[in-house]
Amino acid sequence: MAKAFKYGLKGISGYLEPAERDLLRGLLDDVISMLESDVRENEDPLAALIGLDMDVKQPSDRALLRLLPNVMKDDDGGSLEFRQLTERSVREAKIGALKATALGLDKDDLVLTPEDATRWSMALNDVRLVLAERLDIRDEADAEHIHSMQDWSQAEDVESYLALVYNFTTWLQESLVQSMLAARQAKP
Repeated sequence: MAKAFKYGLKGISGYLEPAERDLLRGLLDDVISMLESDVRENEDPLAALIGLDMDVKQPSDRALLRLLPNVMKDDDGGSLEFRQLTERSVREAKIGALKATALGLDKDDLVLTPEDATRWSMALNDVRLVLAERLDIRDEADAEHIHSMQDWSQAEDVESYLALVYNFTTWLQESLVQSMLAARQAKP
């Protein structure tokens, strides 16, 4: 059974069973595949080098839109222009954090440096955003309903299973953030 992250002499440490690591690795891989953009032929190499993507569009998948939201609610043109200038680098940063977290799961003992903890927190947040969208969490009542599902033996359908996975990743991220705060308070 997983043990919450905690801050100690070695840094931030935690423990996940092999099945829990496999579950988390699968979730990370799923989000990575959502974020990886298609390689386009005839792409301008200079634009790619500096991070421009003039062909980018607002994602049609609501979960991907949660990861890559519009920056201006009432200005589609401004949001698109901002997306063209930044989305490639945002995707790359998210993919980097997700891949680093997945690689960290290869160790039996999870001992995180402050930089690792930041990447893990970012990756877990992205996984939770996707799960929340798939579970259609829109308000506090929806969240409370999802959080009320705690018994793995009662997972009857995809929604209840996803709710349990969402609750697990939420717990994991909360313990990580609490450990990060404890580490910050311990420093002079």
